Amino acid sequence: MNSIGINKPKKETKVVVAMSGGVDSSVVAALMKKEGYDVTGITLKLYDDTKQSAEGRQCCAGQDIMDAKRVSEKININHEILYYQKKFRSEVIDSFIDSYTLGETPIPCVQCNQTVKFRDLFKYAKDLNADALITGHYVSRFQKNGHASMYRAKDLNRDQSYFLFSTTQEQLDYLRFPLGEIDKSETRTIAKKLNLNVADKPDSQDICFVPNGDYSSVIKKFRPESFKKGKIIDITGKQIGEHEGIINYTIGQRKGIKISSSKPLYVININADNNTVIVGEKENLKIKEIQLRELNILASKKEFDEIINIKVRSTGRLLKAKINFSKDKARIKILDKETGISPGQACVFYSKDEFGDKVLGGGWIDKTFNNNLST
Repeated sequence: MNSIGINKPKKETKVVVAMSGGVDSSVVAALMKKEGYDVTGITLKLYDDTKQSAEGRQCCAGQDIMDAKRVSEKININHEILYYQKKFRSEVIDSFIDSYTLGETPIPCVQCNQTVKFRDLFKYAKDLNADALITGHYVSRFQKNGHASMYRAKDLNRDQSYFLFSTTQEQLDYLRFPLGEIDKSETRTIAKKLNLNVADKPDSQDICFVPNGDYSSVIKKFRPESFKKGKIIDITGKQIGEHEGIINYTIGQRKGIKISSSKPLYVININADNNTVIVGEKENLKIKEIQLRELNILASKKEFDEIINIKVRSTGRLLKAKINFSKDKARIKILDKETGISPGQACVFYSKDEFGDKVLGGGWIDKTFNNNLST
C-alpha cells in the first residue's frame, strides 16, 4: 500500500491534481511528483476574467492559470486546462443570482465544489484512468473498512470541510487531501524549500466572479430587473422605510438600513414574494430551529440519534443540535444560542471520534424559525 492508500507502486499510480494556481494545490502537486507518482495537473478555466479588476485576489482567474502552468513546468508534470465557463455560468453564477433574488445568502464556493470541481473534474480524472483525484483543500480524510470519512483539518483556522459537505461517498473514496494534517505555515515553508514561484502568493479572498466583494454589481449586470423598490417593515408589519432592492440586504445586516431608531436595527428577514425587508432588534435575530433541503448524508442515520454538532456559517463555531429527518428534509433544533442564520447558507453536521470532528453530511438552509417569525 502506497502513501495515498492505493495498492500499487508509486510510479505506477496515476494521480490528477486540481491546480488552482495557488500555493496549496501547487505544493500538493510538487509533493506528489517528489514522492514518485505519475502526476497530471488540471486547471479549470471557469469564467471570463478579462474585464475583472486586477486588484482583487480571486481563484481560477487568468493569472492563476499561468501560475499553475509555470509550477507544472518547474516540477515537470503534464498540465491541462479544462474550459468550463458555460458549466460554471449555468450551475454556479446563475444559481448564485437566483438565490440572492429570493432573499437568500448563497455560498457559490460550495456549488462550485459540488458541480464543476468534484462532479465534472471527478469524471474527467476517471476518464484518464487516474487512481485518485488530489486537491489542496484543508480537510482530513481517514479510511476504514474500505470507505473514507472526512474530518475537520488539523489547522482549524484553514479548515474547509464546511465547503465540502456535499461531497458524495463515491467522490470521497476517490479523493485525497494531503494538506489536512499540516498547518498553512508549513505549506508555505514547503513551497519555499521547493522554490515554487507561488510560495508567497496571497490567498484568494473574493469569490472569483465577484470583484472586490461587490455582489450587487454582479446581479445588476445579469439581472438588472432585480433592483425593484419595496417596503422596509418592522416585526409588526408596519412600514418604516423603503429599500432599493432586496438584493442589497442580507440577514443580520446592520449598516446601510438608513432608518433612525432609538435602538440599533438589523435585517431579520427578507421576503422575496412581497419584496419586503423586515428589520428588528438584535434579540429578534436569535434562531431556535432551522429546516434543511437537499441533504447529503455521509453517515448512518443512527449516528444522528444523539446530540451532534452543526456549523451554520463557514467562520462560525460548532453548535450543539438535535436533528429530525423527514423524507428529503431535516428539522434542526439548535441547543446553543445563535443569531443571524440565513436561508441559502449551508448547515454541516459533525460528530467527534478518535480521529477528530467527523463530517456526517449537511444540507442547505431552507427556513429559519425564532420567537417572532419564520423565513
